[in-house]
Amino acid sequence: MNDKIWLSSPHMGDNELKYVTEAFKTNWIAPLGPHVDGFENDLAAYTGSKYAAALSSGTSAIHLALIMLGVKAGDEVICQSMTFSASANPISYVGATPVFVDSEKETWNMCPDLLREAITDRIAKGNKPKAIIPVHLYGMPAQMDKIMAIANEFEIPVIEDAAEALGSSINGKAMGTFGLMGILSFNGNKIITTSGGGALISDQEEYIKQARFLATQARDKAHHYEHSVIGYNYRMSNVSAGIGRGQMEVLQERVDKRRSNFEFYKKELTVFEGLSVLEEPQGYFSNRWLSTIHVDPAKTKGVNKKSLYNILLEDNIESRPLWKPMHMQPVFATSPFYGNGVSEELFRNGLCLPSGSNLSDEDLERVIKGISRVF
Repeated sequence: MNDKIWLSSPHMGDNELKYVTEAFKTNWIAPLGPHVDGFENDLAAYTGSKYAAALSSGTSAIHLALIMLGVKAGDEVICQSMTFSASANPISYVGATPVFVDSEKETWNMCPDLLREAITDRIAKGNKPKAIIPVHLYGMPAQMDKIMAIANEFEIPVIEDAAEALGSSINGKAMGTFGLMGILSFNGNKIITTSGGGALISDQEEYIKQARFLATQARDKAHHYEHSVIGYNYRMSNVSAGIGRGQMEVLQERVDKRRSNFEFYKKELTVFEGLSVLEEPQGYFSNRWLSTIHVDPAKTKGVNKKSLYNILLEDNIESRPLWKPMHMQPVFATSPFYGNGVSEELFRNGLCLPSGSNLSDEDLERVIKGISRVF
């Protein structure tokens, strides 16, 4: 059997080990240390955000953001339906109810028209949403200008889920910096990794200070252990942050390679009738974390997502359906949903292709040959 081609595997550079070794040599193995400070500074500088808090995951960042906004049991939070469950789960952590909003076709992200409909309807029902969580799916920016205009009109804070979008931007402004707070993820399959991990970014210093406080078990200033509020063990370790500092040094190279992967797939696959890719709207820049294709079985003479998935699997190539929308998940079956059918159609006909920055030309050719065999 041929070697495995992964969907998106970690890709180390030359200096990650240098930073990790430094942490060992200086005995900074404790949860905090100079690499955490350095990584936070790197993230703030790269995104253009004023402040950053390095945390244990992107999920923990959303959780802390909701806590700091005062979201509690009985409240409602609007969340994009077309996303990974980590965007929605923290809403349940605080006892609130997610209100799911469907996608638009241009970016596959939260539909501004449905967002407005959801807000006005929830207000009419007596429960104004406490926050909005849009997501930049697969690195493609959501329509943040429209989303922010609606959020500001109704005075609802935005927690921007940029877990998949480090390196993406709209007119040069980094994703994660449009909302009141933004979250990033450094999970093993992301564009850079800290072997897990995430971050909260914001221009509001008080939110970052409070996030760091809550993430270190909310210990009050005292000689003994004093706690006035519930805290969490959500801080990133100094060793993990060392990996992150090395990864930041090669981030632009990783973005460039993933965009190159996408351009290769676009050139080779859109020659087949019924296969299409998601293009960038004017002014949008996607890191192309994952390259995706959309299959129209009506034009492919019966070729569908499943047949492409299976032919790749036979050659030991990992692919993956697009996210199953949250409103279709059993765990959120009773949550309110404002839809137009876009996310359901994308889940039915969309596929993620191998997209890692460590893919070779031969790997990419194998993917194309596999898909070509179906046609």
